[in-house]
Amino acid sequence: MIEIDGAVGEGGGQIIRTALALSLVTGKPFRVENVRARRAKPGLRRQHLTAVEAAAKVGKAHVEGAALGSMTLLFEPARAIPGRYSFAIGTAGSTTLVLQTVLPALLCAPGRSFLALEGGTHNPLAPPFDFLQRAFLPLVESMGPRVVATLERPGFVPAGGGRLTVEIEPVSRLEPLALLERGEVRRRRAVALVSGLPASIGERELRVVETELGWAKDELQLEEIENPRGPGNVLSLEIESEHVTEVFTGFGERGVPAERVAARAVAEARRYLEAGVPVGEHLADQLVIPLALAGGGRFRTLRPSSHLTTQLETVRRFIDLPIAVQQKADDVFEVAAG
Repeated sequence: MIEIDGAVGEGGGQIIRTALALSLVTGKPFRVENVRARRAKPGLRRQHLTAVEAAAKVGKAHVEGAALGSMTLLFEPARAIPGRYSFAIGTAGSTTLVLQTVLPALLCAPGRSFLALEGGTHNPLAPPFDFLQRAFLPLVESMGPRVVATLERPGFVPAGGGRLTVEIEPVSRLEPLALLERGEVRRRRAVALVSGLPASIGERELRVVETELGWAKDELQLEEIENPRGPGNVLSLEIESEHVTEVFTGFGERGVPAERVAARAVAEARRYLEAGVPVGEHLADQLVIPLALAGGGRFRTLRPSSHLTTQLETVRRFIDLPIAVQQKADDVFEVAAG
């Protein structure tokens, strides 16, 4: 039984999701105490509970502590079973974080899977669908499996109501990933997505991108959602390079000017471009588990965040694989496994 203190590192839900994912892959049971102890509302919330329930269903697991507000979780899986699954969060909680929990095991399962997830698709503090589809999954596919994600309708906080589907054609083992160079930038695109709000919000965000990054007007796109389930706004900056595509996101918030929302995304994109690395801060978090499943690989990224260091420590608890982080330049670090 692997014992985990949920208060260490970033002290949030990522520890739970990563532990669930790796438990499904390895078959190793675990117990987490102090679940999300560093958050304003500690314990399991709705989206974390859905992730637990999804993992339990996929892994035919015995679970204790699967309740809202629970500070302790015991998870004992049997084995991951491929198939057709539907998971509804019931709130605007992130569907992509639930997917993050069950996807690793299904990438190498003995059969195809189809997932349908309902809830939020564009959530603050979670990878939005656009990042999943354009940045993360293409790299996963380069390691062997085929993964097709489709956004049927977007869902924003607080209304939710989004839906995405994922088709997974697995492989017996992932191929190692080597991503040390970004290559030349081939295409840039900024999309301001507006749902149930004035189009002027997106227009103001795009003007900031045009002014601050110097992107041309034909690289700027305003998209208004028809028949919206609720209000929402997301600005996505997509940078497609020779070896990788990165996506940087700003989320609209009540009381926060559109210009400030755009400035946050612009600052992330500018730092990424100036560092010259292929992998941005958030994509680095996502790539650690695929690297571990492949038994090796490496990528270059920005200075490790607390999320990345917590991810690495959790992976080491489940998989006996050397993973090192080495600084190569001022804001360039190499993560190497195997």
